[in-house]
Amino acid sequence: MKFLPSQLAYLLTQREARRNLRGFAAYVMILAATIVAYSLLFHVIMEQEGQEHTWLTGFYWTFTVMSTLGFGDITFHSDLGRAFSILVLLSGIILLLIVLPFTFIQSFYAPWLQAQLHTRAPRKIAQGIRNHVIFCRYDEIAQGLIPYLESSGISYVVIDAEPTVAADLHTDGISVIAGSPEARATYDSVHARDARLVVANLSDAKNTNITLTAREVAPDVTIAALVEEFDSIDVLELSGADHVLGIKRDLGVHLANRVAVGARHAHRIGHFDDLVIAEFPIHGTSLPGRTVRETRLRELTGLTVVGVWERGHLLSAGPDTPLSEHSVPVMIGTEEQLSELDAFFVIYEPSERPVLVIGGGNVGCAASEALRSRGASVTIVDANPGLHDQLERVADRVMIGDASNIDVVTEAGIADAPAVVLTTNDDATNIFLAVYCRKLNAETQIVSRITHEYNLEAIHRAGADFCLSHTSLAVKNLLAIVQNREVVILGEGADIAVQPIPATLVGKSLGESQIGAKTGMYVIAIRSNGESLTNPSASTLLPQGGELVMVGTAVQQRLFRELC
Repeated sequence: MKFLPSQLAYLLTQREARRNLRGFAAYVMILAATIVAYSLLFHVIMEQEGQEHTWLTGFYWTFTVMSTLGFGDITFHSDLGRAFSILVLLSGIILLLIVLPFTFIQSFYAPWLQAQLHTRAPRKIAQGIRNHVIFCRYDEIAQGLIPYLESSGISYVVIDAEPTVAADLHTDGISVIAGSPEARATYDSVHARDARLVVANLSDAKNTNITLTAREVAPDVTIAALVEEFDSIDVLELSGADHVLGIKRDLGVHLANRVAVGARHAHRIGHFDDLVIAEFPIHGTSLPGRTVRETRLRELTGLTVVGVWERGHLLSAGPDTPLSEHSVPVMIGTEEQLSELDAFFVIYEPSERPVLVIGGGNVGCAASEALRSRGASVTIVDANPGLHDQLERVADRVMIGDASNIDVVTEAGIADAPAVVLTTNDDATNIFLAVYCRKLNAETQIVSRITHEYNLEAIHRAGADFCLSHTSLAVKNLLAIVQNREVVILGEGADIAVQPIPATLVGKSLGESQIGAKTGMYVIAIRSNGESLTNPSASTLLPQGGELVMVGTAVQQRLFRELC
């Protein structure tokens, strides 16, 4: 009942609702006039038949006939009276049983429900919330980042311009307020001055307005803006965004970096203090068929293999872990140690055959440019003839045609392509093309983008060696900003996790904790008192109040939380 006045106030302030209420009132008046007229005619016909009844009886008879109750205690004896009864009955069915319910629902009940939803959505967050993350929309990126925030004890709030959507999200347990993400008052309501981060995740034009508005309200807040078009990056930087994430362009670059072409070298995917995290595709080298111990990488270079990618799965790496043609070891070490690794593989001649990029959108163009910057030759296949001139600027060769046509991909060079990069924005198409290309060339390396995480297993079953999604890349970038560290793009489903040392493990050595054996996570550093001990040994004691910096998948991180 406490919401009743606000619901009525909202209902009466809406122009559409007021118009509907006026229409409903007019219908009720017509219905009342009809009932009065039928009651008068009832008395006229009854007097002709020699019957006398009170005025209340007239209304009583009219209501019982129109509502089809028909008690039968008052009846006409003449044909005229019976004909009049039929007229009242039929009009009652139409006016009371058909038109009235629909008119009531449309004109009053539905707007009333709308008013209830509107007033149920919160308009501001509670006092005292600080260091929170503000999302301007509840999209897949927000959905992907929120679980990481919750596991780290970081508050968040979502802004939604539609009160009904905000009310539904609030019912589902999402911290949300109803308000315009482009209005100054909204950022006062979410305490933007005390926030840790504002995520502008709408269109490029709206993100520009959001950045300007949020910067005006909270001059010191960190703002991360996502952009669709590369040309928008400068605009958002000038608007005041601290981090402008061109995710589609970055996605193309990261996909290209996973392709084993050009001179063989480890792909640096990130840093943590003095450690460098890198991947090394061993496809085409002498390492496949050996175990991690037999490669002697630690003995020769000092690098530590912390995991191995096997067709989309990051596996824990032990001395006896076997390496296949499609394995991609993940290593940590210093820059000097990685340079030593690169020196061992200069004997392998880079392939001069062109890499096949299927899809000429923003991701495909970025991937092509990144590959060519590494000295690789690129052939792009796209079905849109209008992109031909644009694609010629980023590729060595352009094929216009449907990649599902065997003649097109054969002419493009699928038979001897060292790698295929699938960049279409449709998962089903990429899965089909992965199967198709794998059948046509069993030895090629297939790297693909995906849109939805639930297609991760399917794309690897189809034959892809590596895949990465737009959403996952955005989440990893934003998580790195929240945790104030460099972004590390390990792959789909894997990331660096920073977790407080559980009380049950304090005082134990790293080896005694059995974190690696029980969860598969690899501890790359231990933070304590503002300092980091990187690549700790098994005898390192876990301090109270410290943090573990680990590499692992989302499943392994969940196992760690359950264990501790």
